[in-house]
Amino acid sequence: MTLCQQFAHYALGQHAQSLSEAQRSALRRVLMDWLGCAIAGADAEVVVALKDSLEVEGPAADGFVLDSRRLGIRSAAMINAVAAHALELDDIYKEGLFHPGAPVIAAALAVAESRGASIDELLVAILVGYEISTRIATVINPGHYRFWHTTGTVGCIGAAAAAAMLLKCDEEQFAHALANATTFASGLQQAFRSAAMTKPLHAGHAADTGVWTALAARRGVTGALDILEGDAGFGAAMGGSPDWRLALADLGQVCNTASITFKRHACCGQTFSAVDAVLKLRPELLDALERIERIDVFTNQQSLAMTANAAPTDPLAARFSMAYVLASALHHGDVGMSAFEPERINDPAVRRLMPRVQVQVDAAIDASFPAKRSARIRIQLSDGRVLEHFQSHRKGDPEDPLSDEELEAKFLASAASNLPRERAVAMLERLRRLEDVACLDVLLETVRRG
Repeated sequence: MTLCQQFAHYALGQHAQSLSEAQRSALRRVLMDWLGCAIAGADAEVVVALKDSLEVEGPAADGFVLDSRRLGIRSAAMINAVAAHALELDDIYKEGLFHPGAPVIAAALAVAESRGASIDELLVAILVGYEISTRIATVINPGHYRFWHTTGTVGCIGAAAAAAMLLKCDEEQFAHALANATTFASGLQQAFRSAAMTKPLHAGHAADTGVWTALAARRGVTGALDILEGDAGFGAAMGGSPDWRLALADLGQVCNTASITFKRHACCGQTFSAVDAVLKLRPELLDALERIERIDVFTNQQSLAMTANAAPTDPLAARFSMAYVLASALHHGDVGMSAFEPERINDPAVRRLMPRVQVQVDAAIDASFPAKRSARIRIQLSDGRVLEHFQSHRKGDPEDPLSDEELEAKFLASAASNLPRERAVAMLERLRRLEDVACLDVLLETVRRG
């Protein structure tokens, strides 16, 4: 069997399986985090413009997070994925350099809502989307990430898997959905090394691609089933001819969905270890910030390449600037959503500190990437003192996870940024008791506007 067929065989087997308590807990966490991110990002400039541009399609039956307008299943998937990715708050599978939630859950939710699926059917679809896509992302990286945005590429495949589950595709149809989603995989790194709005659109394209390829497969549209491993296929063209056996080795045995990184900073994940390190040192520096002469950051090559903008002037660029996020963390004590308001970005004290941040590659740290995300910080003061801290993992990684309480606090902060707090609390209560929620409409009614 081809890889697409083997993934399809695994997926269809999940219909007959009951979710374990560990799986159910992991799925509740990723769904909670996705909803918080999508609610927070629902009014982002790129999301508002995209909604308006798609409204010309006319009304249909599927809605958006935080919106009563209804356009259609593909538009709902696309817009909710863009919203979830817009503020750089969404989850990560670190070994795959991949944000699975934005495209996978957006696609699953759109199809589930349109088909009247149960909560459990939604959760199983999300599980399958995560388990297949995280394995593909892992075997093609880190080489793939040099030029490609994994969320835009592999996100298409994960979204197709989730959508195909909810459409109740048979095994053959499921495999064809994956095959056609793969050939439309796209998203270039250059798009988010500037102030462009394109990066979250990659997640939107992936969710949309997953939905329409699954819908088409359900109607008999076929794809090249060896598109992943073929001589001119995805792996050869975009993944450095990976060892695909690794993608299948523990499929169905190890739950990757339980090993997700949840962000606690609203910026590029490549900065997190360094941000965590300076926050550890900050209590010793509160009376000495003006005496900082130099901040040396030792990190991996990918982090250096992606966060090199030393003087960003807008929120999009600031989220990918090591200099800005470290200076802001030192002065304000956090790098949350408010860190990317114009007042914070233009804070004179922060701007004065930014040129003192110097980033370089550490060979040992680089060699452990992407499985381990470490950083070392050395801060030199004008009085001769030198403060150092080595951060072995990011807070939020599986090795140092956010607790349920910390994840719930993140959800409330994210959701309450765009909802009355009582509605955010009501949503949280439903998520805590997800097994008792009668249907998706009941889960989502607290976040619908109108």
